[in-house]
Amino acid sequence: MDRAIMDGVDVLSLSLGGGSAPYYRDTIAIGAFTAMEKGIFVSCSAGNSGPSKASLANVAPWIMTVGAGTLDRDFPAYASLGNGHRFTGVSLYSGHGMGDKPVALVYTKSSNSSSNLCLPGSLEPEFVRGKVVLCDRGINARVEKGAVVHEAGGVGMILANTAASGEEMVADSHLIPAVAVGRKMGDLIREYVRSDANPTALLSFGGTVLNVRPSPIVAAFSSRGPNLVTPQILKPDVIGPGVNILAAWSEAVGPTGLENDTRKTQFNIMSGTSMSCPHISGLAALLKAAHPDWSPSAIKSALMTTAYTLDNTNSTLRDAAGGAFSTPWAHGSGHVDPHKALSPGLVYDISANDYIAFLCSLDYTIDQVQAIVKRPNITCSRKSSNPGQLNYPSFSILFGKSRVVRYTRELTNVGTAGSVYQVAVDSPPSVGVTVKPSRLVFRKVGDKLRYTVTFVSKKGMTPMPGNAFGSIVWNNAQNQVRSPVAYAWSQL
Repeated sequence: MDRAIMDGVDVLSLSLGGGSAPYYRDTIAIGAFTAMEKGIFVSCSAGNSGPSKASLANVAPWIMTVGAGTLDRDFPAYASLGNGHRFTGVSLYSGHGMGDKPVALVYTKSSNSSSNLCLPGSLEPEFVRGKVVLCDRGINARVEKGAVVHEAGGVGMILANTAASGEEMVADSHLIPAVAVGRKMGDLIREYVRSDANPTALLSFGGTVLNVRPSPIVAAFSSRGPNLVTPQILKPDVIGPGVNILAAWSEAVGPTGLENDTRKTQFNIMSGTSMSCPHISGLAALLKAAHPDWSPSAIKSALMTTAYTLDNTNSTLRDAAGGAFSTPWAHGSGHVDPHKALSPGLVYDISANDYIAFLCSLDYTIDQVQAIVKRPNITCSRKSSNPGQLNYPSFSILFGKSRVVRYTRELTNVGTAGSVYQVAVDSPPSVGVTVKPSRLVFRKVGDKLRYTVTFVSKKGMTPMPGNAFGSIVWNNAQNQVRSPVAYAWSQL
């Protein structure tokens, strides 16, 4: 990272990460701090450890933490069973296929679960040769399961989700004809194999389909908040396209990346927050080109406050993990909107000194703060009373011993002179929210105005499961400057 900074890059895109740790032990956070000081925007993957709670990586506030959502494009594939049912899944298999004759379908009924997961060495060739194998998703790589089936002599695979992945289907360039299906369909196919004396299947492939609704949907694998390093900072920040992304690919390895995959291709389709992060890095470059004077924090604010939380059916974003509505712990401020981010109206700007005051509020020693800031003369004479006082474009409210939390934010006018904004608050029934002032008048471009928000947890109204969500939006005819708010009554 230091080398890239020396080389004079404008944006650092890091599709990597290793769990969460205090910032002075987080090498990516330390490298990113210097980048931010030099005016370099840093975008990082949130991680692929969802849907479990608090599974985020790269949560430092000076980093853009990016989750993953789907596109409105699918690669359908079909599993036709001997009982007349046809199930739709997804696949990128592009070979000759299975022909048109159904073959026997097998699913290991034994208590040895490594064989129904199709782990290496778990399938007996005499049991699967010439057949389609039903494999449970989980533990090993999806494409490896196909290779395991292939090595045991199987001619096809149905990859069925379990509860962990819900209805999320990820398409892969499998070595053999293979169809991935969601949990509900998977359970129906499992039941068919268990109950039918002579189960059969035929797999077929349907190319590319566009205009899929609803989309985007938050990917089940996308890592989730809350942020355990600093619970007062809401993470992830945004989501972007990260499921079934088409991009250039090296011919040095086959599309599955497996050793025995000898196919060569210049393009491949992959999924992960490693795919969504570079989309946001590209948008940061676009914004930096349009606004060369904006700080990394201003660019980040523009992308966050203009993000959308409605899908293409005009419904609240959904979560692939359970099919229910998603929350800011999964999607942050929402899905990035490139066009709107170019003119956000107002931004929440944060200087390097503001971040240092934030670090000084974290009960770190001076040495630990210096490990991140890399300056000799840090005294922490200026420190925030609470990490949540950082001028962040989103809010994370922790009602611990206190029922009242009060934060002050500062907005900078990057729109037109004479802009007037009115606040709109959406809050759960258990919280009272007041914003003062409720109207902001920016006389000139570049003007900075402050407002204070008071959050009060109402007596006897702590919601189960101990968290809730809302928003604070500054509106005028041209712009909606939106901040999500997450509320927690107990720390994880």
